[in-house]
Amino acid sequence: MTELLTGINILVTRPAHQAVDLAARIRLAGGNPVLFPVLEILDTQDQRPLLDVVRRLHEFDLAIFISPNAVNKAMDLIRTKRTLPPGLKFAAVGQGTARALGNFGVAEVIVPTLRFDSEALLDMAELQQVDGKRVVIFRGDNGREFLGDSLLERGAALEYVECYRRIKPSADIAPLLSAWATGKINAITITSTEGLRNLFDMVGETGQIYLKRSPLFVSHERIALTAKKLGLTQVFVTAAGDEGLLRGLVNYFRSKTRGED
Repeated sequence: MTELLTGINILVTRPAHQAVDLAARIRLAGGNPVLFPVLEILDTQDQRPLLDVVRRLHEFDLAIFISPNAVNKAMDLIRTKRTLPPGLKFAAVGQGTARALGNFGVAEVIVPTLRFDSEALLDMAELQQVDGKRVVIFRGDNGREFLGDSLLERGAALEYVECYRRIKPSADIAPLLSAWATGKINAITITSTEGLRNLFDMVGETGQIYLKRSPLFVSHERIALTAKKLGLTQVFVTAAGDEGLLRGLVNYFRSKTRGED
């Protein structure tokens, strides 16, 4: 994909520590990533519930991780407190989360191969028969309840534990508004509905006018639905992950260069 995004400025909104890979891919394709984090990932204010679950980890049959952030926050703590129980199975909502588990030595992970969301994970054969199984879900604050509710309906004994919290960063939006006003923001990438809402709030009324007219590339239909409710008019759903976002960007700007719709 070298040079396929030459002269294109892409707003990258991932949290700062997670934007490196996508930014590198955009640069490799000839584009210019404009970093503007719309989420900040922090430790939980009270780590006692997480520490308690770590201490009792041997009591569970299955540990589900919702995101790479959940993996990094939980596994860092687990590694300092204990060894992994030999009978514990691991599951991840997406491939990025599975790779994060791999970085901690977890080789066998139940993970979807096509769609990467709670619904896809629930479709996996390993999660069909969970009656009486003890399951813990590692997640951020205020996460979706759909996965847990579905497992409870299937008879699992479930616990949630929050590993991190997400906040809306404080940022100077003047440089972003100036770039938009001078045509130096050509597309935006968003990877969560919360991030999209934060961006919408952060840029204010003036920025929202630009935002609604900008091509927005999202990694899930759920984000696209939120975008359309907010009045965004150019919304493109890509495959999951940084590679999916990049491919969507390249395909879009290649078609623009060729004069296609």
